[in-house]
Amino acid sequence: MAEKKRCHWVGKGKDFYDAYHDEEWGVPIHDDRTHFEFLILEGAQAGLSWETILKRRAAYRKAFKNFDPVKVSRMTDAELEKLMKDESIIRNRLKIFAARKNARAFLAIQKEFGSFDKYVWAFVGDKPIVNKRKGGDIPATTKESDALSKDLKKRGMTFVGSTIVYAHMQATGLVNDHLVDCFRHAPCKRMK
Repeated sequence: MAEKKRCHWVGKGKDFYDAYHDEEWGVPIHDDRTHFEFLILEGAQAGLSWETILKRRAAYRKAFKNFDPVKVSRMTDAELEKLMKDESIIRNRLKIFAARKNARAFLAIQKEFGSFDKYVWAFVGDKPIVNKRKGGDIPATTKESDALSKDLKKRGMTFVGSTIVYAHMQATGLVNDHLVDCFRHAPCKRMK
């Protein structure tokens, strides 16, 4: 049986990376907790490889209370300081403390819009942007990620620059950036 054609960035021969690409990346999600999870993970990834974060995903889930924004918003300074000693996650003070700050902003957005999902999907007209990319022509930012990043910052979030936000948009299916010859492009294109 021929090997499936995947996007060029997938970690060749790494099952966890293949599974992420094949089952999650580019699939439109409408669950606030999943959005919050990816905001934490994408923020943690800043300056690092996505593979580094994927390997630590279970540890992040444990450290940040199963990505429950209410629980993360209530984390004390002492709890966050304790995470600075946790070798299973990236021990960057700014990123760790950003999780609590972003959880508080996330909850404010939920309160204002009814859900974070409703808020974030409005930046793409409430339907996925389906690109027809070939090779390595995927941009790091777009006008939509610029606008969303600017608004998230205005609402008090950190580690939400346009590049991080675009990665979030790709991960959560607001954008389908699977290459046209990738076996996941067409299935993700059919999803709403």
